[in-house]
Amino acid sequence: MAGPASDAQEAAEDSHHHPQSESFAALALGAMGVVFGDIGTSPLYAMREALAHTRNTVSNEVAVLGVVSLVTWALILIVTVKYVVFLMRADNKGEGGTLALMALAQRSLGRRSTAVFFLGIIGAALFYGDGIITPAVSVLGALEGMRDAPGLGQTLAPYVLPASAVILVILFLAQSRGTASMAKFFGPITLAWFIVLGALGAIHISDAPSILRGLSPHYGVLFLFNNGWLGFVILGSVFLAVTGAEALYADMGHFGKKPIQAAWLFFVLPALLLNYFGQGAWSLPIQRRGPIPSSK
Repeated sequence: MAGPASDAQEAAEDSHHHPQSESFAALALGAMGVVFGDIGTSPLYAMREALAHTRNTVSNEVAVLGVVSLVTWALILIVTVKYVVFLMRADNKGEGGTLALMALAQRSLGRRSTAVFFLGIIGAALFYGDGIITPAVSVLGALEGMRDAPGLGQTLAPYVLPASAVILVILFLAQSRGTASMAKFFGPITLAWFIVLGALGAIHISDAPSILRGLSPHYGVLFLFNNGWLGFVILGSVFLAVTGAEALYADMGHFGKKPIQAAWLFFVLPALLLNYFGQGAWSLPIQRRGPIPSSK
């Protein structure tokens, strides 16, 4: 589920929601439901897609450790360092987003700049394009798991696309009620989702504790070099892990800077890292055992 668009000033005021009118905990919980819904679905497909593009000449262990390392450092450098540490400081009276950034650039120049205005329009167009494709990708990615349901995969597969369309229509109809309503409804649901993600990951890390070596960026760099030019394709799949990160900055006017930062640093990031490491640990023993022998 992607967060609602909030680049324009009027979009930040549509929900009768003011950051100072709610408690810090309520704002952090609401941010989980609106800001982090998209990035929270990435564990469903990010590692699978990255591993699917790996060369056959690369060992399974190097592939798993490399993807886990790349995902870990993408979350740290792109989301934590770029957005949480630096970009969220560039707010326009508490508002974030492309248009807020454009207004800051115009103000710093002391005059209206055609070039800055043109770049702002391009950024807004890209944001709207992302707003169109991201909800579809997130919902489809979540429902594609029905194809793998034991004994029901083939039966449920034809319903993935129509079910996704129905869910998207319901979500966009609900968004018209405003950000505050969405946050109150999806906040607790997303909180439970991240708890489950973190718990499942923590359970499986014990399957192969050596997966913790993925904390080192060395394995990510080695993995990219071993895959040659295909590494750029793999990087594209790895960046699926940070889809929705722009919502941290775009939705800053709804919840405030500090609640979003706190929700990310103390809850969302640890849950995501635990899950990705758990997926890697779960994959390592299976891949080391090789193909399952035929029962014939």
